[in-house]
Amino acid sequence: MNRRELIALLGSTAALSRPLSARAQQPERMRRVGVLMNAAVDDAQAQAHIRAFRQALHTLGWLEGRNIQLETRWAAADPALTRQYAGELVAFSAELILAAGLPQAVAVYAVSQTMPVVFAQSIDPVGAGLVKSLARPGGNSTGFTQFEYGLSGKWPQLLKEIAPRTKRAAVLRDPSNPAGIGQWAVLQAMAPAVDMELTPISLLDVDAVKEGITAMASSSGGGLIVPASAQAVLHRKTIVEQAAAHRLPAVYPYRSFVAEGGLLSYGPDLIDQYKGAANYVDRILKGEKPADLPVQAPTKYELVINVKTAKAVGLDVPATLLARADEVIE
Repeated sequence: MNRRELIALLGSTAALSRPLSARAQQPERMRRVGVLMNAAVDDAQAQAHIRAFRQALHTLGWLEGRNIQLETRWAAADPALTRQYAGELVAFSAELILAAGLPQAVAVYAVSQTMPVVFAQSIDPVGAGLVKSLARPGGNSTGFTQFEYGLSGKWPQLLKEIAPRTKRAAVLRDPSNPAGIGQWAVLQAMAPAVDMELTPISLLDVDAVKEGITAMASSSGGGLIVPASAQAVLHRKTIVEQAAAHRLPAVYPYRSFVAEGGLLSYGPDLIDQYKGAANYVDRILKGEKPADLPVQAPTKYELVINVKTAKAVGLDVPATLLARADEVIE
């Protein structure tokens, strides 16, 4: 036996003599990700969002219980719970946190300025101080915006198009949310162009919402505009039911309102945002920095019309509007 063969034989013998446990495949490293949702746990639309997020992670190779652990909190649009859960998720020693909404991302930042955050369905993260710019976030936060404030101007236009006799509209807004202030400013600026008078109603008082809708429906020419907010999503069943009970034409920010009986919505595809958020989580866990991942805006907005509700309200939907709709619910 020559020297080379002897070395090869000794090497193979040493390998066979190692314990089986040492030769077995090493388990994958478990990664920890926190999820702070802005809705209640029984909210069907929010569950669809988190399901889309999980499925996208699975497609990217992240399997719960094997190489990733998700710790989820449901804040139900409650500021106190949002702050509490943000602290809990930071204490959970998560490597990053998915924040479903601007208030959730801000709450995490208030607890830790170093915790990486991927946000979804956020409005104006620059104005909130989460990022320096959309193209170059520059800090530990990045994610996906719902829209620029200018989109809010489409809601009174669409309300006027589907219900031409609308002269007045109640606007259900969250005055405590900075994003609500921006949306309200755009709505006020657009209202004269469509000959519409707006009346703000605080979403923080459900009884006031019911009274406001009743008052708006008490005379002809009334309508309803619901800007985007976690409070609107939380109370959407009540809002949609009240609008239907008073046959009040209404425009909403998300498809989920129309799916539950609302008249018309115009806004982003939020399911797509959570799929994108999963992609950003994947990239950060693999070593990229939030500062280098640009904040992304939707590339498409959905116009959804419920024809059954239109008939119940006594409206004939213009053919031009139906032709532009991305989805018509019969």
